[in-house]
Amino acid sequence: MHSLSGEYGHLERLKKVVLRKENKEQSYDIEKTTALSNGLAVKFAGVDTPEEARLLSGAECILSRTEAVPLKEGEFYVEDLRSVEVFCAGEKIGDILDVVEGGGGSLVEIGLVNGEKRFVPFRNEFFGVVDIERNKAELLNTWILE
Repeated sequence: MHSLSGEYGHLERLKKVVLRKENKEQSYDIEKTTALSNGLAVKFAGVDTPEEARLLSGAECILSRTEAVPLKEGEFYVEDLRSVEVFCAGEKIGDILDVVEGGGGSLVEIGLVNGEKRFVPFRNEFFGVVDIERNKAELLNTWILE
């Protein structure tokens, strides 16, 4: 298992997880976890062969907020970004549709008001204030959308 946050302590304490793969979700009891240098090895109940384990490769682990790593000041969960309205110079330009992991970090998919979609690196150079409570994010410049 690989953690998107880089934190593993909260995952080692889990007794049960829901895995999602190809839009199918299934619950698994955890028998054992072992910390690795690059992740966490997990033994699921009923998954007893390498072939069965390979079928779970690439699945997403779905956690409740109480099971997720606690947030620090100024942090938020990726799920909280979905549907946030994006503004530039006070004008709404679209909504965040999704956040995907790119080679250099996270990319925000923005559904523009004209119906087009664009990906923007989710970095301080491109985004100013992101206010989850007010459901607003500030895009600093529109040239990144071209």
